[in-house]
Amino acid sequence: MDQGQFSTDAIAPQLRTGTLAESARSRRGGHGCHAKLADGDHDNEEKIAIITCPTCGAHNRVGPISRGTPRCPRCKSALPWLVDADASSFAAETTASVPVVVDFWAGWCAPCRMIAPVLQDLAGRHAGHLKVVKLDVDANPELAARFGAQSIPLLVIIRDGQEVDRVVGALPRAALEQRLQPWLATSA
Repeated sequence: MDQGQFSTDAIAPQLRTGTLAESARSRRGGHGCHAKLADGDHDNEEKIAIITCPTCGAHNRVGPISRGTPRCPRCKSALPWLVDADASSFAAETTASVPVVVDFWAGWCAPCRMIAPVLQDLAGRHAGHLKVVKLDVDANPELAARFGAQSIPLLVIIRDGQEVDRVVGALPRAALEQRLQPWLATSA
């Protein structure tokens, strides 16, 4: 792997979460992938996502953005906006000028693994008009309880900071896109 590449995983191949310091270590020849920092480590560092541009292949660092949407600085294409969140980054990640779909999931949940590529595809096809935030309920039980996540996968749609809809269970791609259509139409 050359120094400009980042490793990927099966659930979100265009996304790795880390910090600016981790990115620098990676470029200096440190670890080839980003590891999520434990709570309390590097409190003043901003968590960022590395998103690969589907048009030109550039790796882009994207932090929480409350206005606008991420674009590739190389080719100016809208980037598929899919990020991981935890208790420390949840408020910042769910504040956006486009509809936010929060995916409450767990690694042991088969329907959650089935819906992950669907959400990734929707984030790509609606780049610039949709943000997907993934929240592991096992690692963040307080947030799961706050949103009443008793069954997963649970998708909570947030618009202008307010919950506007929720979907429980893994819907087929077409049904999920139809369910999200009213919120996608208002973001255009």
